[in-house]
Amino acid sequence: MRRRISVIAVLALTGLLLVGCASQQARVFKAVEAKSHSAVTPVEQTAEWAVKWWMPRHEAVCERLTQGHVDVLFIGDSITHGWENAGKELWETYYAPRNAVNMGFSGDRTQHVLWRLDRSDFKGVSPKLAVIMIGTNNSNGDDNTAEEIPDAIIAICLRVRTQFPEMKILVLAIFPRNPGPGDQREKNAEASRLAARVADGKMIHYLDINKQFLTDQDVLTKAVMPDYLHPNATGYKIWAEAIESKMAELLGEQK
Repeated sequence: MRRRISVIAVLALTGLLLVGCASQQARVFKAVEAKSHSAVTPVEQTAEWAVKWWMPRHEAVCERLTQGHVDVLFIGDSITHGWENAGKELWETYYAPRNAVNMGFSGDRTQHVLWRLDRSDFKGVSPKLAVIMIGTNNSNGDDNTAEEIPDAIIAICLRVRTQFPEMKILVLAIFPRNPGPGDQREKNAEASRLAARVADGKMIHYLDINKQFLTDQDVLTKAVMPDYLHPNATGYKIWAEAIESKMAELLGEQK
């Protein structure tokens, strides 16, 4: 009898914790919905250097979605886009077999991602997982603050959570940039910490793999990111291996 009561108590406590997490997440979503700054305001990418390819790429992604058989979405900027270049071989190994779609667009900020999500045709797909890594382009200069960037990351989570209530989301900390610690890297780190508020450990998960890219002295080397921002093949290998266990877990592949 005593053991039974103990089990019931544990289950009750677990239920309360889950309700608490859900309530906290709901408050986080509600707070973000009330925001109106640039990072959370959807806009089309209109930079001169992107005009020739950005909309055709968006249309191509939409066309791919209409074909169905989509289990994983990778959502982000040029760092995600790069899976089609420096990370191509690794993509074919890790993600093509999982029916993944690359929704990374070079130069995109959070507002451009929101615009694309609002105009993507998701009717014929039901992905199991979205991997989101976005925000570094919002951190340039005075574009957005360390408080505004996580608002937008959370807004993106809300968009895809609303679209796919049964899909799990893996939010990655914004990757490190620049050779050593500095203001911009710290801004992104703080933004990532604040964005982690949206994770409930059930449907939305947060993972910081940044240490994997750095030396013991927190130096980002050209051997991993030649321009101190975009991974090369070595960097993409680090990325793929660092999230593999979590992805397998969230996709229900682990036995």
